[in-house]
Amino acid sequence: MIDHTNLRPEATREQIIRLCDEARDFSFGSVMVNAGYVKLACTKLKRSEVMVGAVIGFPLGSTLTSVKEYEAKEALRMGATEIDMVMNIGALKSGDHKLVLADIRRVVLVVHRKKAMLKVILETGLLSEDEKITACKLAVKAGADFVKTSTGFLGGGATVEDVALMRRTVGLKIGVKASGGIRSAEDARRMIDAGANRLGTSSGVAIVRDWEAQSS
Repeated sequence: MIDHTNLRPEATREQIIRLCDEARDFSFGSVMVNAGYVKLACTKLKRSEVMVGAVIGFPLGSTLTSVKEYEAKEALRMGATEIDMVMNIGALKSGDHKLVLADIRRVVLVVHRKKAMLKVILETGLLSEDEKITACKLAVKAGADFVKTSTGFLGGGATVEDVALMRRTVGLKIGVKASGGIRSAEDARRMIDAGANRLGTSSGVAIVRDWEAQSS
């Protein structure tokens, strides 16, 4: 359930290699990296079951749809099988639902053409409750595979309330990924209980060790 993550702008090659090694050793679901490190991550994880994911339109979401399409195509070409895209937050808050829907749908087409998975980052910390519900509905309508709480870069991370709201809104149709501020086994349990079935975190190793210690 863990997307082992390092999206920091200062992340070094050595840190990404360590991220991949940890993901393999702990059987994490995926590593999530910036597109510039996709090729490296795919090489390191070639003989493992760990998937490689890349973020696009990150972290602001306000790039052109054509740029998001290109980013997704390139990440997929290099071997990524999961794409996390940031929704056009400003368009949503402006009430331009047509733009938001088209933005997601065009990336969905690129990703699904390669039989890969698309997660849409809502950045819940910047949205009202009504906007969160609308964002979820638009993501479902566009054909996304997951809705995701946040980038972790723009203030506010995952909350139990947001995860529960997202799960209620999308039902069982698509996945819910909690991301941002998940650092302990207790944090992970709370998010899973609220309805998350993926966790984006840079603290995956600590969470697993904490979980195992509590279970022993």
